Amino acid sequence: MKRFKNILLVCNFEVKQDIAVERAVSLAKQNEAHLTVFSVVKELPANVNMAITIMPPQELLDLAINNRQKQVDALVADMSRQGINASAQVVIGTPFLEVIRQVLRDKHDLVILAAEGKSGIMARLFGSTSMHLMRKCPCPVWVVKTTGHAKYKRVLAAVDLTSDFPDPEHESLNPLILQLASSMAKTDKSEFHVVQVWSVFAEGYMEGRGGMSNKSIKRMRKQVKQQYEIWLERLLASVSLIKFVTKRHLLRNNNAPKAIVKLAKNKNIDLLVLGTVCRTGLAGFFIGNTAEKVLSEVNCSVLTVKPKGFVTPVTLEDA
Repeated sequence: MKRFKNILLVCNFEVKQDIAVERAVSLAKQNEAHLTVFSVVKELPANVNMAITIMPPQELLDLAINNRQKQVDALVADMSRQGINASAQVVIGTPFLEVIRQVLRDKHDLVILAAEGKSGIMARLFGSTSMHLMRKCPCPVWVVKTTGHAKYKRVLAAVDLTSDFPDPEHESLNPLILQLASSMAKTDKSEFHVVQVWSVFAEGYMEGRGGMSNKSIKRMRKQVKQQYEIWLERLLASVSLIKFVTKRHLLRNNNAPKAIVKLAKNKNIDLLVLGTVCRTGLAGFFIGNTAEKVLSEVNCSVLTVKPKGFVTPVTLEDA
């Protein structure tokens, strides 16, 4: 990926950082980019005075900051020895808010971080910070799985060519998804997969109450699939991927998230690239329904991108 020149590596030393750090260093080398190693020390809780009797709260916070600064300085020193233009920064606050504010301040074009990973019955790869960033960060966010291969064997781009409600911002995502995913596949010499999930609108209704014959419904399915094939061919051509070996998956399924997650699992996908179309509501910003459900179940590294014109709800004025 040759587009990134100002990379932000977010370090949470409570999880394994090795693969995320390696990815950031490799990308910075390829792009001759500046790499900022960024870490956030959480603020002390309001009731900390009740829990601490041995050391004053401010002294405890200073100790945590100094320790974190040593950790990031050590990383930067190692990167500098490798010829990377790197710097370190430690701040206090809520992790996802401070990361987004840093992106806004210094115009970073990519955020990389290690997946927090959650265990238990409702296990999911991405924790609170990752999900907040994938929802609200204005630049692409690359959440790296902490286990597995340093290089990706299989990359999957999930596109959405549905055109029932044309939206320029939504449509801007597909070329960007393919550009980033194919660039990563070329860099790692990976298999490159593209998935489009499609369905026939109101098929169940037409088959049941509509009284359409099975033959007519099959004909309609064939026509809809052919239309998606045409749209996908045009999209691949628009980003110069005709000669690039691409494994295409046109999946008929009414449940797009389930189909994407199943494909990623069956094909042992290492990196999934998808767009996050955000909407506002009473609960604030949330990822579009498909992406939200995919991210809650997928078990591989993920690179999420926003449409052109996306504006984060986080501002520097709130800092």
